Amino acid sequence: MVAPSETIAQSADRPWGLSIYANAIQARTNIRNDIWDMSNSSWGGGLGINRFLSPSFDVALQLNYFNMKQDANNVTYNVTGFGPGRFDNEVGTANLGLKLKLNNGKILSETAFLQPYLIGGIGAHYASVEAYLPVPAAGSPGGVGETKYDEGQLRMNYFGGAGIGFKITEGISLFAQTTLNYPTTNMLDGVSNPASEDELNDRYLQHQFGLTFGLGKATDTDGDGVSDRRDKCPDTPAGVQVDKTGCPLDGDGDGVPDYQDKCPTEAGTAALEGCPDKDGDGVRDSEDECPDQAGPVATRGCPDADGDGVADKNDTCPNTPAGTRVDASGCPVVVDRDNDGVNDDVDRCPDVAGTAANMGCPGLDVEDSTYMARVPKIEFEFNRAVLKRTSYPTLDRMSTMLSKYPHYNLRISGHADHIGSNEYNQELSVRRADAAKSYLTNTKGVASDRIITEGFGEERPVAPNTTNAGRARNRRAEFRLFIQ
Repeated sequence: MVAPSETIAQSADRPWGLSIYANAIQARTNIRNDIWDMSNSSWGGGLGINRFLSPSFDVALQLNYFNMKQDANNVTYNVTGFGPGRFDNEVGTANLGLKLKLNNGKILSETAFLQPYLIGGIGAHYASVEAYLPVPAAGSPGGVGETKYDEGQLRMNYFGGAGIGFKITEGISLFAQTTLNYPTTNMLDGVSNPASEDELNDRYLQHQFGLTFGLGKATDTDGDGVSDRRDKCPDTPAGVQVDKTGCPLDGDGDGVPDYQDKCPTEAGTAALEGCPDKDGDGVRDSEDECPDQAGPVATRGCPDADGDGVADKNDTCPNTPAGTRVDASGCPVVVDRDNDGVNDDVDRCPDVAGTAANMGCPGLDVEDSTYMARVPKIEFEFNRAVLKRTSYPTLDRMSTMLSKYPHYNLRISGHADHIGSNEYNQELSVRRADAAKSYLTNTKGVASDRIITEGFGEERPVAPNTTNAGRARNRRAEFRLFIQ
C-alpha cells in the first residue's frame, strides 16, 4: 500500500500546465452595461499555458476569443439623441499574468483540494469593431438613419482578479476565474464617452470556467506514490506503506518502520527490531524471563552473578569460580580427562597425567630432579652483573629443561655480598638476575613470560661474608623451576 498521490495539475513535479476554458463576458460601454448580468453575457473560449515558478507563484499566458455585441432592440441608452445604437465586436486577447497562490504551504497546503489564487497582468487586446449609430437623415423613416463605424483596434489590456482551482484527479484540476479587464480604448462600441460621462475606458468582466492539465509525469523512483522531489526516503522497498513524506510508517514512533518492526504497536529499540526491553539487558521483554532485572542473553535475561551460564534463580552453587564447568544446577562438573586424580578445574596440565603435588602436571625425571635439588647457581665478579663464561653450561641446562617441561616456569633470584649499602646491593642483585634472563631469552630463545626475576641483595647469604671465598659464593644467581 502506498501514499495517495500528492501531485496536483501544476506543481514543481509537473511545472507546465495546459488550460482550456469557456469565457463569459459582461461589458460596460456607452451602448451596453451588463456588468454582473449573466443573462446578457457574451461567450467565447480560450487556451492557457501555465508555468510553475514557486509554491507561491505561477505565470500564465491566456489566449482568448469572444464576441461582444449589442442589438438596438435591447438598448435604452440614446447615444446620439436620435435613438439607440448597436455594435458587434470580434475580440482576441493575449494576456500574460502572475498568479499569487494561497495553497503555498503557508496559508493552505500545496496539495489542498481547494486552490484559491489572485491574478493580475498585462496583455494585447485586439477588437474588430463594427458599430451602427443613429443620425438624422432626410428621407429616412422618422428622419433617422445610421452611420457605420468599422475599425480594427490593437490596444494594451490591463487585468486583475481572482480564481479558485479544485483538484479532481492526479494531474487534472477544475478552475473558475473572474478578472476585470481595462483595454486602453474607449471605442469598443464605436462610441466615445459623452462629455457628461466619466472618462473611464470601456471595460468588461471576463469569467472563465475550465480544466487545467498537468503536463508530464512526476518522477517517483521507488514507486511509493510520493514524487522524488518530496520523498525523504527515496529508496523505500516496493509495497511498503508510507506517509506523505515518502517514509515508511512507524505506528509506535520508535524509529523502526512498521514493515521491519517485530512489535509494531509497542515502542522499542532498533537493536531488538522495534521490541521493548524494560531492563535494558538486550533481551526483548517478550523473551525475557526476568524483564525487570538485567541479565545476559544466555540466561534469557536473568541475572547470573558467577557467570557460569546458569541464572541465579536456578543456580544451586551461585559462587562457582570463573571458568568452571557446571551442570544444569550451576554446580561444578567433576572432570579429570587425564585420569591423574586431579580434577580439570584445578589441573594445570589437564591433558597430561601428573601429581597433586604438581597441580596435575608431571614432575621432573630423576636426573633433572637430582640436578635441581642441588639448587644450581652461577657466580659473579665483585661489584659486577656480567656473566662469567663458566655460567653458560648452567644456563644452557636451564634452557634445555624449560624446553623439556613446557608446563614449568623458571624463577631466577639474584644475590650480593655485604660490601656496600643495602640499597646498592639490592639493585645489583636484580641486575644479576636480569643478566641471566637476558641470556636465556636473547641467546637461547626462551619466552620472556616464562621467566621471573627477583633480587634479595645481601639478605640471603649462603656463606660467611667474613672471607673472600664466602663473599664470592654470595655473589650469585639461583634457579628454581615451578608450576604456576
